Amino acid sequence: MTPLSPVTLGVIVGNRGFFPAHLCDVGRREVLAKLEAMGITVVALPLDATKFGAVESLEDARRCAELFQAQAARLDGILVTLPNFGDERAVANALRWSGLRVPVLVHAFKDVQGAMTIRDRRDSFCGKMSVCNNLRQYGIPFSLTRLHTVNPGDPSFEQDLRDFVVTCRAVRALRHLRIGALGARPTAFNTVRYSEKLLERSGISIETLDLYELFGWIDRLKTDEADVVAKLAEIRGYVVARGIPEPALVKMAKFGVAVDRWMQRCGLKATAIQCWTAMEEFFGVVPCTLMSMMSNLGLSSACEVDVMGTVAMHVMAQSGGRPSALVDWNNNYGDDPDKGVIFHCSNLPKDLFVAEGEGQPVMDFQEIIAGTVGKENTYGTVVGRLKAAPFTFLRCTTDEFSGQLRAYFGEGEITNDPLKTFGGVGVVHIRDFQKLLRHICLNGCEHHVAVNPTRQAAGLSEAFRTYLGWDTYWHA
Repeated sequence: MTPLSPVTLGVIVGNRGFFPAHLCDVGRREVLAKLEAMGITVVALPLDATKFGAVESLEDARRCAELFQAQAARLDGILVTLPNFGDERAVANALRWSGLRVPVLVHAFKDVQGAMTIRDRRDSFCGKMSVCNNLRQYGIPFSLTRLHTVNPGDPSFEQDLRDFVVTCRAVRALRHLRIGALGARPTAFNTVRYSEKLLERSGISIETLDLYELFGWIDRLKTDEADVVAKLAEIRGYVVARGIPEPALVKMAKFGVAVDRWMQRCGLKATAIQCWTAMEEFFGVVPCTLMSMMSNLGLSSACEVDVMGTVAMHVMAQSGGRPSALVDWNNNYGDDPDKGVIFHCSNLPKDLFVAEGEGQPVMDFQEIIAGTVGKENTYGTVVGRLKAAPFTFLRCTTDEFSGQLRAYFGEGEITNDPLKTFGGVGVVHIRDFQKLLRHICLNGCEHHVAVNPTRQAAGLSEAFRTYLGWDTYWHA
């Protein structure tokens, strides 16, 4: 499981003086209670800083902005909540002066049909439009709730917040991300080409390492070194490895230690690795088990030096709290146009496999390339059956022709449909799957896709489209 770091939201409570101010007191308490119940940490003006801790005047906006500036390192997003009409300029100024570039969710309370007198009428319905108008004038991107007005106790507002948390985590995950690219991409895989420059411009850095250098580090490691012994025990505790020769396990342990040290030294959060065929021909194992172990810890690792696959894996692991896998859109499933087979050799994280019985993960050899380099050089895959679950798929790419970063994503189900084959495998059901496959082909998308057993398409859409400015296709 990928440990989810808590999300901290700044909260701006809007107020306008000639509307009922007591609604701000009640509304503030309701919203803060909802956020607390959902485990969301809050930074907000205290009650004694302004009238009911709301933001109405120029001075209120300055105080709020200064508070957010002081807590900037903690803040992942901002929630603007309007218990009454709210002062549009105060909200916009507080956001502008804070200097923060984080997701913003605008929320407005509902009026009560039986309480529409001058004492209790909110007019948040109208005020929300005015706030959004000003945010657009100020060039501040923002997100909206599903319903134009909604109370904190409504289930749809809770889902709005859940989606917004995904958006905040996804944006945070890509901020200053450093990915390690280990080895050259396989020559036959033009499909995993990418632009380092487009990634660098978006804040994502790539640290490259030649396999020759890695093998040199490995050669210097002693089998009885504490780190190697510990890594070997970690491998044995991670997956059933019956029948795997001891020398192969030791090579895997040394590989794992060398990669761990490289990642720590260079501040890397994820990797993309040249997994064939130099690794097998000149080192004598596949790196799949170690990659599976890293991904299972949230340190996403993609095969075939698919850096953009790593980006997609990392985003979903960090925003969903479950490990991601990189798979092939590999086969049709019989005659059902909305089903398909996803597959890799595999390095899929253990958390995604069925836990016991047929299909549970075990270490094996790599059947596809064993015929070329010999079975004895291909031990280390993690094979098994993906367990049934809802899932989100995501593919990221760099489009040098347009100078843009692109992504497509959507949701489906991993099913229990029967399938007899090898590797790490699952059957998926996706509504209008043929439409998605047509999009992939016509837009030159890669055959690799990242999958994660959570639902997060709505949050990803806001992250990529509204805050990161990527060209997106949501298969909804």
